Amino acid sequence: MSVRFSKDDAEKIGAVIGVEKLTFENDHFRMKVSNPEEKRILVLEIYPETQLGRRRGMLVVVYTGNSHLQLHNCTGYVVSEELGEVTFVAEKRDRLSGLVVERGASCSLYAGLDRDLISSDFTQLGVEVMLSGVALSLTEEILSKDHDSDDASEPHDQED
Repeated sequence: MSVRFSKDDAEKIGAVIGVEKLTFENDHFRMKVSNPEEKRILVLEIYPETQLGRRRGMLVVVYTGNSHLQLHNCTGYVVSEELGEVTFVAEKRDRLSGLVVERGASCSLYAGLDRDLISSDFTQLGVEVMLSGVALSLTEEILSKDHDSDDASEPHDQED
């Protein structure tokens, strides 16, 4: 499904990851997630459309106490209420990158995966490779059908 990222999308994501504060600041949504038990705070910023070099696209940024992560040209996302997380994905030809933001104010980044990895037999992979394939396999339903296209033009969303 192809959609433009909206306030409704931000609210849906916020509900799943348990944001304590959601604001729209000029050109982006900003969400704060706290986990006092583990002393973690995460800030998620989503720029629905911003200049990324010569092209415009969606930018997802995560700030934590000791990291700064960015996913450029995000083409879609999947929310999982059951897992309490949202997976943002960027696809380019046969490569995928994904940023997973969790309810407990933690996140994971997977970059430059071979697209075929997410539909592989995970039992045949080493644990270090299997984790990325499993994490991004949630996005399989929203990926473009054409592996050879440069990128998808609109972000996609999906709930599991």
